[in-house]
Amino acid sequence: MYDKAGSKPKDLEKATEEMSKDLVMAKFLLYGDPENKHEPNPEQINGLYKAIFDEDILPGLIRHMAKLEFEAKKDVVTIFNNVLRRQVGNHFTTVDYLAKNRAILIDLVNGYGHADIAMNSGAMLRECIRHESLARVVLQSEDFYKFFQFVETSNFDVAADAFSTFRELFTKHKAVCAEFLEQNYDTVFSKYTQLLNSQNYVTKRQALKLLSELLLDRANFNIMTKYIASSENLKLMMNMLKDKSRNIQYEAFHVFKVFVANPNKPKPILEILARNKEKLANFLQTFHNDKADEQFNEEKNFLIKQIGQLQLPA
Repeated sequence: MYDKAGSKPKDLEKATEEMSKDLVMAKFLLYGDPENKHEPNPEQINGLYKAIFDEDILPGLIRHMAKLEFEAKKDVVTIFNNVLRRQVGNHFTTVDYLAKNRAILIDLVNGYGHADIAMNSGAMLRECIRHESLARVVLQSEDFYKFFQFVETSNFDVAADAFSTFRELFTKHKAVCAEFLEQNYDTVFSKYTQLLNSQNYVTKRQALKLLSELLLDRANFNIMTKYIASSENLKLMMNMLKDKSRNIQYEAFHVFKVFVANPNKPKPILEILARNKEKLANFLQTFHNDKADEQFNEEKNFLIKQIGQLQLPA
């Protein structure tokens, strides 16, 4: 891979330079040069698209992106996202092409495993999952579960970018996500619980915030019902209400309130809340009293009232 001096072999270096030039030219054909008032030529653009798909350039370009120079990687993102919005034929779009060539999407997911291309891969992947059919492909792949590791990587920028994509997959297409979560509930939430127990503050807070958003979305009613029927989930949220971080406490509150507000509490949930109602009511009386948030205070008072009325099941 490298010569004795520690540099790239000349043939690889030359190929990389040539690829960089080709990408610059491709970007020029697509966007022109506004500074020199050079407008894109539709015929040249169509010729470029034809070459990209006739020669199946996208799979190799994504798979070998790590070998490219820094600016060339950025050009790949620009070109890819432009092509994604285009027709391939009269009745065949780039989205159709990617749905058929799923390995491209999987390579983009796995790009998060390589810090030098993670941000580039994320930018392309998020553009892809704006389309329902492509989001479904990613969710249904085994590689989706790698996100639970990617969002906890030690590289903060990569972890943040991965969580941004992770969140989009769960929230962009609600019906697709709800179907996926229902079919894979045990697997997904066993891994999700690990995020909630993460030693990484940012991961923990983001995961809690996303969880409350998911549970409160009408599209996820069945998932919410199943989640708040678990006494282990309730205990986890009660413990998080006492977390040393006030932000974690606050996010946990928005999940905890779903357990309390449920009018059809399963017996195990009702028993835990009823047995601890005095402690919970006293705790909530002073919980974040300095927060000037009218809705939060109304919700807190509602929970105190609800908890105070609970009775142990016969």
